[in-house]
Amino acid sequence: MLPSRRDLLVSAAALFPLRAQEKTDATFAGSVKVVNVFANVHNSKNEVVKDLKQEDFTIEEDGRPQIIKYFARETDLPLTLGLMIDTSGSQRRVLDQEKTATSEFISQVMREDRDKAFLIKFDAEAEEMQELTSSKKKLQSALNDVEGASPRQLQRRNDPNSGGYPSGGGGNQRGGTILYDAILLASNEEMKKLQGRKAMILLTDGDDHGSRSSLSECIESAQRADTIVYSIYFADQEQSNFSPGFGGPGMGRHGGGGGGRRPQQVSRGDGKRILQRISKETGGSFFEVTKKMPIDKIYQQIEEELRSQYNLGYTPDKSDAGSGFRKIKVTAKGKGLVVQAREGYYATT
Repeated sequence: MLPSRRDLLVSAAALFPLRAQEKTDATFAGSVKVVNVFANVHNSKNEVVKDLKQEDFTIEEDGRPQIIKYFARETDLPLTLGLMIDTSGSQRRVLDQEKTATSEFISQVMREDRDKAFLIKFDAEAEEMQELTSSKKKLQSALNDVEGASPRQLQRRNDPNSGGYPSGGGGNQRGGTILYDAILLASNEEMKKLQGRKAMILLTDGDDHGSRSSLSECIESAQRADTIVYSIYFADQEQSNFSPGFGGPGMGRHGGGGGGRRPQQVSRGDGKRILQRISKETGGSFFEVTKKMPIDKIYQQIEEELRSQYNLGYTPDKSDAGSGFRKIKVTAKGKGLVVQAREGYYATT
């Protein structure tokens, strides 16, 4: 255990009080002054475009054109990273590859004088392995300690009398993966209180089993925290078709021996679509690990995007339009140019 590490075991019951305690993002508190949008632009070959100017962009809020008052190419602005690693049963055989690539990413991207990161692993529970730090050494050490949940651990968690996972109130008694809860936790506990460039990197197959929060709620938490989410879809193709870590297809839905019912699970295709939606709505990118696109190459693309962002700022023409979600649309002049940016923000009165 690192001296500075605080283990954070999260059950669904613990997450909802966090939502009730949320405070308004200072950026949009009261009268909205400036909305900042970080954007990447790709051409028709999916190459990152780095040489655009302010006059090349247009921004709309709820369909109304806005005047861009601030523009910069942010290659040097401090960056906050949340590294999120799925350690559930379905990821056991690819975990070492994920850790190796993440280690290289930390070494190449992190600037100890400017950037900070935290590390969370999640399966049936979420654990913050390293709180926010600028130390590469601490992050690497925490990453080395990341281990996948063993079948025995997951089976114990399936037993509501084992104490392996807080029960009651419909808590997760099936083992599994609390992907949505982990995103909500990282957004509310770490990202929401920070300003500037913020990005979360998800390493997972996108399956969620047992989260109390929904997909929409976890996306909203990232949007409220002004956090971009990069999703890396890494599915073990040799993994059998039943839910990972539940002791086999003959186990009951709640981990018992009888019944013969297969546990409910999200299909691989659904997991991919889920990650695509999370990234799209928060302004990040979706990647899939394949033989032609290994995880280290994906990390290189994420690094390029993070170092090639445009920062666009505008003052909404209707700052008194009330609270709620305001849709943002950013476009760039030029044939085949596609802008990647968050789809909106939550304003308050």
